[in-house]
Amino acid sequence: MKIEFYDTTLRDGAQSEDIAFSLSDKLRVTERLDEFGIHFIEGGWPGSNPKDLLYFKEIKKLALKNAKIVAFSSTMKANTNPEEDEIVKAIFEADTEYVTIVGKSWDLHVRDVLKVSLDTNLKMIERTVAYLKQRGKVVFFDAEHFFDGYKRNPAYAKKVIKVAADAGADTVILCDTNGGSMPFEVYAVTQEVREIIHTKLGIHTHNDSELGVANTLMAVRAGCSHVQGTVNGYGERCGNANLCSIIPSLILKMGYEGIEKDKLAHLRGLSLFVDEMANFIPDKHRPFVGESAFAHKGGIHVSAIRKNPETYEHIKPEMVGNIQRVLISDLSGESSIIYKAREFNIDIEKDKRLAKDVLKKVKQLEMYGYQFEGAEGSLELLIKKALGIHRKYFDLIGFKVIVEKKEKDHPVSEATIMVKVGERIEHTAALGKGPVNALDNALRKALYKFYPELKEMDLVDYKVRVLSARDGTQAVTRVLIESSDGKRSWGTVGVSENIIEASWLALVDGIDYKLLIEEEKVKGER
Repeated sequence: MKIEFYDTTLRDGAQSEDIAFSLSDKLRVTERLDEFGIHFIEGGWPGSNPKDLLYFKEIKKLALKNAKIVAFSSTMKANTNPEEDEIVKAIFEADTEYVTIVGKSWDLHVRDVLKVSLDTNLKMIERTVAYLKQRGKVVFFDAEHFFDGYKRNPAYAKKVIKVAADAGADTVILCDTNGGSMPFEVYAVTQEVREIIHTKLGIHTHNDSELGVANTLMAVRAGCSHVQGTVNGYGERCGNANLCSIIPSLILKMGYEGIEKDKLAHLRGLSLFVDEMANFIPDKHRPFVGESAFAHKGGIHVSAIRKNPETYEHIKPEMVGNIQRVLISDLSGESSIIYKAREFNIDIEKDKRLAKDVLKKVKQLEMYGYQFEGAEGSLELLIKKALGIHRKYFDLIGFKVIVEKKEKDHPVSEATIMVKVGERIEHTAALGKGPVNALDNALRKALYKFYPELKEMDLVDYKVRVLSARDGTQAVTRVLIESSDGKRSWGTVGVSENIIEASWLALVDGIDYKLLIEEEKVKGER
């Protein structure tokens, strides 16, 4: 059986405490999910906030290869017509072919939350789904709290999904919204539902009992072919079912199809990338994708895996983009450097010494606090510099940043910078909304006359992470910057005990990368 995977990281996952994706983050995550092979990406709720509505406009500018974008919403309100309902109108503003509508399937919620009759709720579902189908939409219906509803009032829960299916819903998704169901319950209920409804079934589980993945797998065994979840299990309260565990379990262990096996080699990279966009420290103990997932420390374990890795590894780590690690002797990671270099059209496979040199540099920087997931621009520059194939576009002679704050005025930042391009020295200053913005403005101002193409480039996102909170204001800081020239986006990173220097390093890599793009474009045209 082929499974279709539906990612809701950008909507349900964004409801996780401490996550606040910017518009730029959402677009970059969408591209990465599409690259990986996810079939459906839920972009957000267009009626809930301006950012989500803007996402649906901006996403049309991206040339996605695999994924279909889905707009999420709820049923129409009681005592309205769908064509007049503001919630339904917002769905059409998103202008997606695919939509997901959530409706109540637990009578408790109908009475205590919606405060309408059970029949009125059924009509709200029926009319919303039918209206969207009549206007050409592909409709996924999320039966919210389905398993709780089924356990307490099975007749009504079944009516809800039957009404949605009869109204034309293309897929009915059974939701364990409170995350409290047991795997044996999910399996039994899904089997019963499969016998009364012939519409494609889906599963959407939460992780409040730490069973989100298990419940999803059992639902698939019982007949669901549509699977919803989030990268890294992000989501409200304890999170949603984790696609980074669900996907390899279904494909590598249970024999289902859906995503090509060679794509799974990018799973760890996807996990780390989304962590970086969420500004989260990766959980090294995550199954499949965590840094410790295939790490061995105990003497007996190490002795065994050196003879046969299968003794203590449930799959080959390379299948999900991970590596085997022996903590007392730390095996090399040359293959990952060679792999990334190949992505940048750099062939170092024949020269193992070069790969080792680059690997050594990367490990030194990572020990200091660098993290290159989400900063592919800095990684490509690092490899090319280590190989001596990247020329220096300018040299810093020095900079100074001043922040002035008067009692009733907003702070004013001014940066003065001196750079050398070839034999020429440029000395200039600029104001900014903050010290980093002032430094960015001054650097660009100094370089525009030499490299006018930098006028196409904008800094679109800026993230700061303190790497060691116990050191207080002296802590090492990592700065991740995203830049764009309107055609492509790239991430760069800088690390220092001084936040201005860390920002400077990331800014310089961002400009370096833009100039590298332009240089290679000119070479390609010759």
